[in-house]
Amino acid sequence: MSLAADLLAALGARGWSLGVAESLTGGLVSSALVDVPGASTVLRGAVVAYATDLKGTLLDVDPALLAARGAVDPDVARAMAVGACRRLGTDVGLATTGVAGPDPQDGHPPGTVHVAVATPEGTRVRSLQLVGSRAAVRAQTVDAVLALGVEFVGRPG
Repeated sequence: MSLAADLLAALGARGWSLGVAESLTGGLVSSALVDVPGASTVLRGAVVAYATDLKGTLLDVDPALLAARGAVDPDVARAMAVGACRRLGTDVGLATTGVAGPDPQDGHPPGTVHVAVATPEGTRVRSLQLVGSRAAVRAQTVDAVLALGVEFVGRPG
């Protein structure tokens, strides 16, 4: 099974719904999830908040946090995951933020990535320094956030 299928199965076994907040992945996480037949039983929706200000207006990330640290920050990832739950009415939220490259952003080099998961049992953030092309960084970020979700929610069975 794929990471997306594993996560959806684990969430379904718990009766939990899922919402996604994406920045640098631009919809790739939700695409990976909807590739799994039956995803609609768990996945409610996704928000692609690529611009920094949209993280505040669409996902309730504190504008003061965004102003102080920028969008590439572990606390922003955590707030995005929590915001996905709140805004999409879900039990679980996944979030991605970071720099895919090729240029730095807000002083962070390409490959700086933060992924987060929020559940009724708490939140977890993982910060990564990925290598490779823009496409490779984005693909690795999808795998990282899905793996974090599986790790935190639990594998099916």
